[in-house]
Amino acid sequence: MQLLEPRDTPSRLMRWAAPVLAILLTLVSAAILFAALGKPPLQAFHVFFIEPLQTANGWSELALKASPLILIALGLALGFRARIYNIGAEGQLLVGAIFASGVAIHTDGMDAWWILPAMVLAGAIGGGLWGAIPAWLRTRFNASETLTTLMLTYVATYLLSWLVSGPWRDPGGTNFPQSILFSEAAMFAPLFEGLRINTSVFLTLVAVPLFWLFVAKSFLAFQLAVGGEAPAAARYAGFSASRTVWLSLVISGVTAGIAGAAEAAGPVGQLTLSLSPGYGFAAIIVAWVGRLHPVGIVLAGLLLALIYLGGESAQIAMQLPAAISWLFQGMLLFFLLGADAFVDHRLRRRRVRNPQTEAV
Repeated sequence: MQLLEPRDTPSRLMRWAAPVLAILLTLVSAAILFAALGKPPLQAFHVFFIEPLQTANGWSELALKASPLILIALGLALGFRARIYNIGAEGQLLVGAIFASGVAIHTDGMDAWWILPAMVLAGAIGGGLWGAIPAWLRTRFNASETLTTLMLTYVATYLLSWLVSGPWRDPGGTNFPQSILFSEAAMFAPLFEGLRINTSVFLTLVAVPLFWLFVAKSFLAFQLAVGGEAPAAARYAGFSASRTVWLSLVISGVTAGIAGAAEAAGPVGQLTLSLSPGYGFAAIIVAWVGRLHPVGIVLAGLLLALIYLGGESAQIAMQLPAAISWLFQGMLLFFLLGADAFVDHRLRRRRVRNPQTEAV
């Protein structure tokens, strides 16, 4: 009988090699899947990973999709380092977009410089408040943040649906569940003519070095990490467990809320039910594939963004279903968790005792 037992000192090299192994296993599995569907694997990979980047518009879309993924993953990584598992970044993104859109809707017709900064601030507040709810439930009732953050995502989705179908519905939108189009003052400016990429990407470009400085130089980040790796040592040192929970969930909510504001005021330009294609959930994969490190998160964010673009290309060029992108993401996470399990554990053969044999 074989059992998994923890390793005394997991290999640091293998921990960083695990995402590469997971990517390779995902590609092998995808090739088998494409062959089973009657699609030439090499052609499918070309459609997925090469064709989207053959034009300037493709690179623009890559940056546009990678930006929210990276921004959200940075916030999640702080909590994951402290073993606080926020699974509800998608809901925090939606609430951030709702708060930001409220500013845009109620200032419609105005032309003031402060509208866009106010939207970003409102998005941060909305996402932070949505993250504070599971933090309070965890510290007050010891409720699992994994469950509460996930359930609050559905609450946020229904709240968004009610708003765009009711009080915030565009009266000229022929009954479609969407808000009015935002004014120019409530939109991020495009960076290049004819491309959708806009100045919201600078929010992510600023967040990446700030995250690195915080993790590398901040004593507070050290407290969060110790609280996750060695809770007993953290308690002995006087580090507050409640503060760890609050900071982890609120900060990750803030980054997700800012990403929601950037989506509403950027490529979407209004509040709609299809505001996010699941960025909050995909960012969880980005954080883990990136090993909770800023450079790794940037590379993983670009990879997941490319998978989104490749899925869209495959739908058109090869008539593959829209769920193909989610399948790629799921396989990547599955293989990564499997690889991590063997990085942290090893197989040990255990002899099964047979009472009848021993009696003889």
